[in-house]
Amino acid sequence: MIIQKTENSRISTFDPNNFSFGNTFIDHMIICEYEDGKWGDVKLVPYGPLAFTPAMMGVNYGQACFEGMKAYKDKDGQVFLFRPEKNFERINKSAKRLAMPEVTEEIFLEGLKALVDIDRDWIPQGEGMSLYIRPLIFATEEALKARVANKYMFAIVATPAKMYYTEPVSVKISDHYSRAASGGVGSAKAAGNYAASFYPTQLAIEEGYEQIIWTDDATHEYFEESGTMNVFVRINDTIYTPPTSEKILDGVTRDSFIQLAKKRGIEVKVEPIKVTDVVEAQKNGTLKEVWGVGTAVVTTVFQALGYNGEKLELPRLSDEESFAVILKNDLVDLQTNLSEDPFGWRVLVDHVLETV
Repeated sequence: MIIQKTENSRISTFDPNNFSFGNTFIDHMIICEYEDGKWGDVKLVPYGPLAFTPAMMGVNYGQACFEGMKAYKDKDGQVFLFRPEKNFERINKSAKRLAMPEVTEEIFLEGLKALVDIDRDWIPQGEGMSLYIRPLIFATEEALKARVANKYMFAIVATPAKMYYTEPVSVKISDHYSRAASGGVGSAKAAGNYAASFYPTQLAIEEGYEQIIWTDDATHEYFEESGTMNVFVRINDTIYTPPTSEKILDGVTRDSFIQLAKKRGIEVKVEPIKVTDVVEAQKNGTLKEVWGVGTAVVTTVFQALGYNGEKLELPRLSDEESFAVILKNDLVDLQTNLSEDPFGWRVLVDHVLETV
């Protein structure tokens, strides 16, 4: 690894009690370039602009994918990653689907741990606090040709994070727009998936909702995801979540919730969720809660569902009654070293760069 430490750290300007998620970046970043059929050296360099032109193929043809993950700091100042091998596997799954070169485990994990180590002072401590980490791969070749690119960059940037949503949100069940189609790139964390979701979400916001529950592209009869999250539904005391597919992202938080629920003895059914079944459950009082999960948000509880022009209110459960909150607390305690880790998910980041 080539290491170039910044001479002008901005850590003294960082106020952990007053910062904006997604706009505050740590001192360093990781970059690694692909050319002539192979990846080059991993470089840890000061965070800042890179030289590209509007002819960059990633901008013109959409060869770009990314991951979302976090680092956490416990009360003793120890730093942990959470299931990083899952993100490594998934970024390569996305890269393969977009005809981009896969990165090696050494490149991904070595770069990740080095970046988190050198900028560990940027990781805020406290409830809901973490460092959000964004690994990404994108085409950098300068050519206006609709084909697979020959040059790419793997990069990792990071931003301090706090709670995303602090209150329950209202979501509209989509009856026209879809997040993904059969045979498409829904199971990849492709940048274009998010661009395509912005307009329908904007329309939902104009109707008084914060997000959308995406439904299947063929019939709009089944739940798929919610916004940028996987979705869970609780009817009575059973949790339902759609199975992953070529249209539904295999979320790390989703998988963690499922395993934590089973550990508590909560019944989880991974099966298609029919919109009309959820609506009927809301009408007859058996629908207890609906929520979304993802790396950035952890958990977002929904307070109402928009369907056929009607706003269907959901019960307001106490924290002790809510499976969403109970499982979120289980997950956060595990991530921040406040509980035992029977799954082996927590990965300690050593002080590997202290002598560099």
